[in-house]
Amino acid sequence: MNAKQSVRDVKAGRLDARAYGELFSDLHPPLDHHEARVEADRCYFCYDAPCMTACPTSIDIPMFIREIATDNPLGAAKTIFDQNIFGGMCARVCPTETLCEEVCVRETAEGKPVKIGLLQRYATDTAMQAGKQFFERAASTGKRVAVVGAGPSGLACAHRLAMKGHDVDVFEAREKPGGLNEFGIASYKTPGGFAQKEVDYITAIGGISMHYGKALGRDISLEKLAGDYDAVFLGTGLAGVNALGAADAEAEGSLDAVEWIGKLRQAADISKIPVGSRVVVIGGGMTAVDAAVQAKGLGADEVTICYRGPKERMKASDYEQELAKIRGVTIRYNMNPMRMLTQDGAVTGMEFDRNGETVTIACDEVMKAIGQSFAAESLNGSGAAIALDGGRIRVDDEGKTSMARVWAGGDCVNAGDDLTVTAVAQGRDAAESIHRALGA
Repeated sequence: MNAKQSVRDVKAGRLDARAYGELFSDLHPPLDHHEARVEADRCYFCYDAPCMTACPTSIDIPMFIREIATDNPLGAAKTIFDQNIFGGMCARVCPTETLCEEVCVRETAEGKPVKIGLLQRYATDTAMQAGKQFFERAASTGKRVAVVGAGPSGLACAHRLAMKGHDVDVFEAREKPGGLNEFGIASYKTPGGFAQKEVDYITAIGGISMHYGKALGRDISLEKLAGDYDAVFLGTGLAGVNALGAADAEAEGSLDAVEWIGKLRQAADISKIPVGSRVVVIGGGMTAVDAAVQAKGLGADEVTICYRGPKERMKASDYEQELAKIRGVTIRYNMNPMRMLTQDGAVTGMEFDRNGETVTIACDEVMKAIGQSFAAESLNGSGAAIALDGGRIRVDDEGKTSMARVWAGGDCVNAGDDLTVTAVAQGRDAAESIHRALGA
């Protein structure tokens, strides 16, 4: 049966309740107290630690591991949060296998790095579960800062500013905070509502007021914010969705992977989420892997990731690719999308060019995970005052934009690698720059 003749099969409830629980359970079960002590003892506590250099937030990794080894997990959490207030989420979603753990001396020596990510999670979870707060607000400076976007970059900036004594108003387009931590990461990486718990923990410092349903360019304007506040930080992320061009189609079953992941994350009952029997995911990053693995977890019979380039250029790490394969996902490389096949307004397949050969894959759904773009129109006519670079906001090393008293960070800027940990570092550093500029 070819793609044009296929009968679409999209439905919910493909599995029994127990299977959903198993397939969407915690990807990496946390270390218990004994396991954490044993793993911490494997660290060489290097003086010139390559793991620390590899961390975008420059966490003192040898220090926090030593604190775990000496049975001081709260001290370890403080060391982590000093540099990365989103240390709990980053412990879960950071590609540690290509950052700190890849350069671990244990990895170099014996191919088995210290489990830095799991140790970081052990420490931060211990503190959060105990409700232990390490930071207090300084005396009020009387300065007001507007932060646009309640994702990792925006909230990291807001927390550091609040700690300095500034009053912060956070404007978020959605009705819930967290950004991609809440809406764009696979459920099996952050189960149990962790993203919201982390936001609550971060904002507990005080001095941060949240305003939901406030989108830049629709409900609030940059010009007015710049006039009403002493400084503005833009952490809006990427609202635009890249298209497949001629290979795209407005058809039933043609889905945006990020949006689909968000719906799955917010579902009260994942068994109610329909999925096709055969799913094609187009893309090569972690979003593609997250979408594919979860489609398989919902009961799809066949899930295929199609990446237009060779394996070595695929953005998802080797670990992520291996995870997808273990979960039953097929990955095909050098698959350049040519045409989406439809019948009666619904997807029936995808046509690719693979090294000059036309390859057709019959499917019920096509999930596009080919990246997002910055919606410059949200700058509200201030685009002429804010320079762009590569379609995103241009910033200097401190996060300053070309517009006076406006900073930016996270996915909306041209500097970075679209990682949560990098967004946190940019928000934190911009807050320090704002604080210096305010002279408070």
